[in-house]
Amino acid sequence: MSSLTQTRPHAPLWLLALATFSGTLAMHIFVPALPHAAESLHASTGAMQMAISLYIFGLAIGQPVYGPLADRFGRKPVLLAGLVLYTAAGLAAALAQDVPTLLAARLLQAMGGCAGLVLGRTIVRDTSEPQDATRRLALMNLMVTVGPSLAPLAGSALASTLGWRAIFLALSAMGAVTMFFTWQRLPETRAPVVGAPGPTLARNYRQLLGSPAFLGFAVGGGCATTSMYAFIASAPFIFANELHRPAHEAGFYLALLVSGVWLGSMLTSRLIGRVPVERLLVRANAMGVLAAFVLLGAVLAGQLSLVLTVGCMFIFTVGVGMAAPAALAQAISVNPQAIGSASGLYGFTQMAVGALCTALAGLGHGSALAAAVVLAGAGVVAQASFWMALRRG
Repeated sequence: MSSLTQTRPHAPLWLLALATFSGTLAMHIFVPALPHAAESLHASTGAMQMAISLYIFGLAIGQPVYGPLADRFGRKPVLLAGLVLYTAAGLAAALAQDVPTLLAARLLQAMGGCAGLVLGRTIVRDTSEPQDATRRLALMNLMVTVGPSLAPLAGSALASTLGWRAIFLALSAMGAVTMFFTWQRLPETRAPVVGAPGPTLARNYRQLLGSPAFLGFAVGGGCATTSMYAFIASAPFIFANELHRPAHEAGFYLALLVSGVWLGSMLTSRLIGRVPVERLLVRANAMGVLAAFVLLGAVLAGQLSLVLTVGCMFIFTVGVGMAAPAALAQAISVNPQAIGSASGLYGFTQMAVGALCTALAGLGHGSALAAAVVLAGAGVVAQASFWMALRRG
């Protein structure tokens, strides 16, 4: 433990946060620019929405790869490789002249960006005592959510003034800056494993997938957090078509809702040490479930309003911010010998759930009804999964 204690000051939390939010920032910042890109590339709305769905898919499939590679070869080189891919793919997206090229670049951008999602939190766990990991993850999540909360406003401003391609140039610049500081400031927090990686990786995944506690925290964590993508993807249609608000207001409302995640993370960082993590996790998700059912009831009763919609979703996202670090810390602590693999598998499950919820929200005729049903259903599944994990853990 003494070596870990010595390395902690050399793994700055701000750098880990920068590497982590690069992945999700690239998803949120492009949403307001979809109409601009569709007009520029002469594409349909549905085709451009694939740029969001494929990005979430890329975040899902990339994470199980980075965790095991980081367990085998070390955190720093794998993170640098992901940042190189993220930066290059952003440039390719900025230069895209047709929709297929843009979609391919977005997929690669996501697969590069998710290196930070996996390894940022893995390095926090490497350099923290188990009881301190949740606190540090909450603080990092607090910094991470600042980016996505401002992303819709930044994306709207860039697209309307400099054009939608400027968004990808800015993302590539951020990737290059993060890559430089990672190379200069980040030490290796785990030595490479000697020996053939295949059997070790397979054994790690087998153990994790066979653990009811890990599965409960992973599935519950996804249902409690990334299910909010179902509403984010539907929000422009809900605000414009069902609440009859001007299209340009959507970015402001999305920024307000994502800021709820920031508030929830801040609350968690203050409550850790006063409230048991298990109780905090269950109660945070229960708050989100209640908000989702209130929203669903308003839609079914025909009483949906702007204040009610934003209010319910703000409470839901506060619950997301509180549950996210607690679920993650619990999941990656199930097997201390496979933290990187657990982080990657958790991230895959989380994003896969988000992609599924986003797809389900696209079904049916009413965007608000579909989103509310998905959020309420996901919250119930999350609560059941957490209870199972806590009993078996």
